[in-house]
Amino acid sequence: MIYAIVAAAVLAILLLITYWCYRMAFYADRSIPQEEYPLPKGEIYEPFREKMIKWIQETREMPHEDVEITSFDGLKLRGRYFEFSPDAPVELMFHGYRGSSEQDLSGGVQRCFKVGHSALVVDQRASGRSEGNKITFGIYESRDCHSWIRFARQKFGPERKLILCGISMGAATVVMAAGQELPDNVVGVLADCGYTSPKEIIKVVIRQMKLPPAICYPFVRLAAWLFAGFDLEADSPIEAAARCKVPVIFYHGDKDAFVPWDMSRRNFEACSARKAFITIPGAGHGLAYGVEPERYLQTLREFFPEE
Repeated sequence: MIYAIVAAAVLAILLLITYWCYRMAFYADRSIPQEEYPLPKGEIYEPFREKMIKWIQETREMPHEDVEITSFDGLKLRGRYFEFSPDAPVELMFHGYRGSSEQDLSGGVQRCFKVGHSALVVDQRASGRSEGNKITFGIYESRDCHSWIRFARQKFGPERKLILCGISMGAATVVMAAGQELPDNVVGVLADCGYTSPKEIIKVVIRQMKLPPAICYPFVRLAAWLFAGFDLEADSPIEAAARCKVPVIFYHGDKDAFVPWDMSRRNFEACSARKAFITIPGAGHGLAYGVEPERYLQTLREFFPEE
């Protein structure tokens, strides 16, 4: 009898640890009030605070169209379309982990217009104005990307050129999406500060928390399966890059303390398509464009000269 009680207690403790991992890594609390200007947290962003607020203010004032799709599992996913011109290439833009389209992509909308592109900025599942409360590190989000591609193809026509663009987890999203079959009007991918795999970036975060990855990661993977309903290792950007058939330009700041610079380098090396890797010296996570906007624009124009 005592052994059964002890076993039940141990099982309960393990289950509680697993649920805590789920809440920490995958659950999005939608009840938290939004700030007037949603900005990323951290000291590295303070020098860019005024610039980011200006980007948000300018983007809010720009004409746009609200758009919506339904995901493969029934969630309402929402975005905004900003048109540069009726025949301009459209960038489908995906934000990072626990971010939103307004927080992470307002500067991206400004950047799109500078290179003559329209922008369709997406609130990923469990973020912004979209439904859901589970983040899947690009596993389900890459499937959502394909849903947005189908929507864009129907809305703009099969001849309108599409570029998949993502930052951080959004970069993982678009690279994983590009590892699958794409319609021929998807002409390329922009992947900014993305990670190699959900497994690797979670282990990085575990180490940053001063915890042992070998012990903790199995609980995180179990949490994904048990409480969020997906397998963390179902796919990865580095595996998808090897299958990719469209051009990919990778950006990464060499002072990124969240997603190591080396991850983009490894994704670049694995990529089987035409590719470029642009390192931005001194840039922290997600700050490549903010640190060197002119170089970012120049290299992007050179990589997609006809777009």
